[in-house]
This record gives sequence, C-alpha cells and structure tokens, in this order.
Amino acid sequence: MTNFVWPLRVYWEDTDAGGVVFYANYLKFFERARTEWLRALGIGQQALADEAGVVFVVRSTAVEYNAPARLDDLLEIRTRIERVGPASVQFAQEAWRDEHMLAAGNIRVGCVDRQTFRPAPIPASVLATIKTAR
Repeated sequence: MTNFVWPLRVYWEDTDAGGVVFYANYLKFFERARTEWLRALGIGQQALADEAGVVFVVRSTAVEYNAPARLDDLLEIRTRIERVGPASVQFAQEAWRDEHMLAAGNIRVGCVDRQTFRPAPIPASVLATIKTAR
C-alpha cells in the first residue's frame, strides 16, 4: 500500500495513562508522515507558504482503529496518494507495527491562499512533483 514509509517511535507524550496511544494522535502521526513525504520530494511547507503564498490544510479525515499502539512501539506510517486534483490531494495512510495494521485513515488535504484561506490551485511545479510521486 505504500508510496512513502516513515518510521515513528511512540513516546510517553503520545499515550494515555495506560500507555496506549491516544486515538487522536494517529492524526498527528499521519500529518508528520505527509510533511516528511513532501520534504522527501523537495517541497518545504514553509517555503511553499513564503514563496507561493499557499498552504495545505486538512479538509476531511476518517480513521478506523484496529489495534492499539503502546509506549515504545516502533511504527511505520505508510502513505499513498489516492487522488490528486487541481487544489487537493486525497491520501490513504496506515499505521503499522510489524505485520499488524493498527489504524487506517483517509485524509483529504486542500491548498488554500495563505492570507485568505480560500481554495487556491496547487502550484504547477508542486502538482507535477506530486503526480510523479504516485
């Protein structure tokens, strides 16, 4: 299922009092993996904001949880592009521990103008890079 794999260690701050990853933290893990994926493609989000005047924002999410991750687990966050539009990207992301898929998410990210937060087209060079990474 992968186009990009990012390793992640579960730290105390990621867990609840029982040492289990708090459910909302999977969204943080997925966000970090998408950021590292962009970075691996040579796209810095701060540079994109400063130079092109656009930022990516999460438009929608859906996550299914299959099994818990725990303190000190080493996870793989797997990311795949499902669809690319002129102003949005749909991702499928999964959190794995060894051969066990712990959580699966579908995240839609939109490109917006940095000042107005209104939808904006993904810059042509960035769009081309994303499309070739599929």
